[in-house]
Amino acid sequence: MAYVTVRDWYAWHQDYDDPGSALARRLVAVQDQVRAALDAAPPGPLRAVSLCAGQGRDLIGVLAAHPRRADVLARLVELDPRNAGLARAAAERAALPGVEVVTGDAALTDSYAGLVPAYLVLVCGVFGNITGADIERTVGYCTQLCAPGGTVVWTRGRWEPDLVPQICDWFAGRGFEQVWVSNQAAGWGVAAHRFAGIPVPLEPGARMFTFTR
Repeated sequence: MAYVTVRDWYAWHQDYDDPGSALARRLVAVQDQVRAALDAAPPGPLRAVSLCAGQGRDLIGVLAAHPRRADVLARLVELDPRNAGLARAAAERAALPGVEVVTGDAALTDSYAGLVPAYLVLVCGVFGNITGADIERTVGYCTQLCAPGGTVVWTRGRWEPDLVPQICDWFAGRGFEQVWVSNQAAGWGVAAHRFAGIPVPLEPGARMFTFTR
């Protein structure tokens, strides 16, 4: 993935270990939405994909203790091999053989071939690092990644200009129904949208976004 500036995404995860940090509080909100989506899921196998999955704390952290854990076939895509390695180890410790961690470019549609449309799509830690045009573009690709009745859980900081309301509108315009959005006063944004539209076949060889930070 192309970066305009260099950021150490491995070191960035250290704030998760501080329960009082904004990042740790955001993680709890994301996990709550993942858990709610799994709780409401229909019986049978479930597919999940996570873009820029980092160390997999959001999805693996929920699946480890969730009653639907054996039903979930998931693919986590992460560019940084250190983070991907930790996610892979976490899945192994939690005895989650259905969780695959891919070290690769999460912006490429080919990374999700064979596992979409998925019931659960995580786009966390992405929208705050790409342009508004790429956010809108990625929302459009969520119609290819998400199955009907499935849920997209996403994040974006609430700094100015606060794009969270606009992102919600972009999702609505693509056939998604808003399930939950965090309070603006929290300073971070977490939201869940359920897909009520008709999925579009996955476009091969496409780039959904490019990181700018």
